[in-house]
Amino acid sequence: MAENEIPPKAAEPQVSAPAPGYDEFGSAKRTLPPAAPVAIALAVVAFVVAIIAYTQRAKPAAQGSIDGVWFSQPANMDSPMILLAVTLHNVSDKTLYIKDIKAAISTDKGDQSDEAASASDYDRYLMAYPDLKGHGQPLEVEMKIPPGDEQKGVVMVTLPVTPELFANRKDMTVTIVPYDQRPIVIHEKSSPSK
Repeated sequence: MAENEIPPKAAEPQVSAPAPGYDEFGSAKRTLPPAAPVAIALAVVAFVVAIIAYTQRAKPAAQGSIDGVWFSQPANMDSPMILLAVTLHNVSDKTLYIKDIKAAISTDKGDQSDEAASASDYDRYLMAYPDLKGHGQPLEVEMKIPPGDEQKGVVMVTLPVTPELFANRKDMTVTIVPYDQRPIVIHEKSSPSK
């Protein structure tokens, strides 16, 4: 090749046309399926999911009520004691085992809560707060309630409230925490004795 000679051009690659009946993925020739069958399929799937969600929803383990609430603060005691009579009905198909019991009061000055006193301490507390005697046996941690059965008992807590705050409370709750189930929160509707 001579010094001033221009080299020959490289051959341009040849592009072949797609085979007949072949659709390219990037082409606008692709179309969506008809809307009616897709809408029907989505409605059927939504209906099935709704039925499964409804049948598998969390069901309450128990229902309950606060049947009575009593406040006591003898002159020689610094802190008050509150006794709540509770009825708990196991509406599930499994035995209910009580893991924990708490009570709370809601007042204009805020909310206060406390763990229930241990059943083994009730006799000692009742000696110090004699006007709380005679309202029933304690609802105990580790107590079991068979399916369909009902358990009545009392819950004793000490909450830092004055007699005036207690008398004008907004709400009182008892929370029963069972093993392997959701907590059961019982609100005071109206108590026969305040």
